[in-house]
Amino acid sequence: MSEDEHMSKNQELLQRRQAAVARGVYTMTPVIAAKAKNAELWDADGRRYLDFAVGIAVCNTGHCHPKIMAAAKAQCDLFTHTAFQVSAYEPYITLAERLNELAPMDDAKSIFFSTGAEAVENAVKVARIATGRQGVIAFKGAFHGRTALTSALTGKIVPYKAGGGVPVPGIFHAPFPVPHHGISVADSLAAVETLFKVDIEAKDVAAIIVEPVQGEGGFYRAPPEFLHAIRELCDAHGIVMICDEIQTGFGRTGKIFAVEHSGVVPDLITVAKAMAGGFPISGVVGKTSVIDVPGPGGMGGTYGGNPVACAAAHAAISVIEEENLCRRSTEIGARMVERLRAMRERDDTAPVGDVRGLGAMVAFELVREKGAHEPAPEMAAAFTAKALEHGLIILACGYWGNTIRLLAPLTIPDHHLEEGLDIIERSLVDIAAVQQRKAS
Repeated sequence: MSEDEHMSKNQELLQRRQAAVARGVYTMTPVIAAKAKNAELWDADGRRYLDFAVGIAVCNTGHCHPKIMAAAKAQCDLFTHTAFQVSAYEPYITLAERLNELAPMDDAKSIFFSTGAEAVENAVKVARIATGRQGVIAFKGAFHGRTALTSALTGKIVPYKAGGGVPVPGIFHAPFPVPHHGISVADSLAAVETLFKVDIEAKDVAAIIVEPVQGEGGFYRAPPEFLHAIRELCDAHGIVMICDEIQTGFGRTGKIFAVEHSGVVPDLITVAKAMAGGFPISGVVGKTSVIDVPGPGGMGGTYGGNPVACAAAHAAISVIEEENLCRRSTEIGARMVERLRAMRERDDTAPVGDVRGLGAMVAFELVREKGAHEPAPEMAAAFTAKALEHGLIILACGYWGNTIRLLAPLTIPDHHLEEGLDIIERSLVDIAAVQQRKAS
């Protein structure tokens, strides 16, 4: 029998993918998805996995929630596209009304696009038009997208900027506060003030963009006092404050928007990912006085606010409300943190450093030795591979590459949550044993 006849369906599709798909799009696991339901996913060979990635925080409502699927199918029976700029439709309008009610601003309006990067691009565009300025301040470790502008905003070189040459001008980065890595809130704020002294005058800054919890950057939370200080800086200098809630939004942190934990009201919020339970839609919601400045025709996109995605978004928001998923997020996160901290105390696990979480946006760091904070990125890579071997899809992140992020769906049943946490514990024990054998 030939080698090809022994090849699994998964292996065959991975070979075809390598031959047909551009190298620039990376796939983090060698898993070819065939079907999924809630927290479970099956590959092309029928192997079952628990999914603690859910499309990078997209399926907060689980894979294929029946209410979301039914809403999308019902809209498909009516029409799938007209382009809102040509013929408007009710699902877009009512979704805007609903998002405006959910947003922390008293007087909000919304506009919809297709991807997170589009939302960020347009938020910056609004800020530039509204202020007549060009500069934008972002933070180290941030992730805002992969387009020319959004990759310039992103605070990480590899892989997002590598080989891309000089980034779009007018973008400046300050350090994000991570106290256990030696960066305090005061340090970050001082760095912003230094930018005003040495790189760009405050009067030339259109926007400061910040994630309430850094996503790709390592799940570091922006302390409430930091967000309040950024709000005060923006108010003092006429700068637009943008909160990027693309990964943190729609229940992930225990609130619809993570910025709500601080009580700060930004000028603009970017949304995407979990907004429609897996259907592609993004948006910007903001204060009318800011978001309404661009004139008619200045914003939009052919597929922006697609009617099927709008219908799915309505259903996803209803599921979050009806199933109390913000409260469930808090419960899931508390259990994750409790288990992870217990794992950290064991003598037979790989060295776990900081354990942190806001709602069900939970992460832990793998470090060189117990009780320390020196990053161990190679251990994180070994951990994700071992977890996958045991049937758990889970991702690393952070610009040190040593953070493991837990993004279970908010609809996950308790027995699947515990099963996933058991796999994490088993994988930490396994890689510790491998390290011990290598050292002996």
